[in-house]
Amino acid sequence: MGLRLTLKPNERIVVNGCVIRNSDRRQLLIIENHADVVRESDLLDDKEARTPVKEVYFFIQSALLDARIRDKMVPIVQKKLGQLAPVFHDEITSHIFEAANHVSCGNFYKAMRALRAVVEYEATLYKMMDDKMSGQAAE
Repeated sequence: MGLRLTLKPNERIVVNGCVIRNSDRRQLLIIENHADVVRESDLLDDKEARTPVKEVYFFIQSALLDARIRDKMVPIVQKKLGQLAPVFHDEITSHIFEAANHVSCGNFYKAMRALRAVVEYEATLYKMMDDKMSGQAAE
């Protein structure tokens, strides 16, 4: 059984570096062999990669999108994931280790998916810090 993707109207995906845009109707695609596939909604813009976790996510994304840089990116990603691991509590760290394992196996999409929970948690932490700073400034 291949990878089944249901595309929303006008949704874009990247398959092996090729950007594909869906028409104005919902479509089902079945990819029957191995391919590097990522939805546009899962991609970060380089301007968004301004936090430590998003930076690593962006590097993994770059390796997924461009096979020519993978060998160069893997050690960088592994080092950065190793630096992130001691910063977070066990539940979040498990996602970091999962991402590192997927990177080692060359499954960059699964690594990105594993990091989503860490990206969300990091955003929550930054929001809490901003809220606290805003509260202190109001005093």
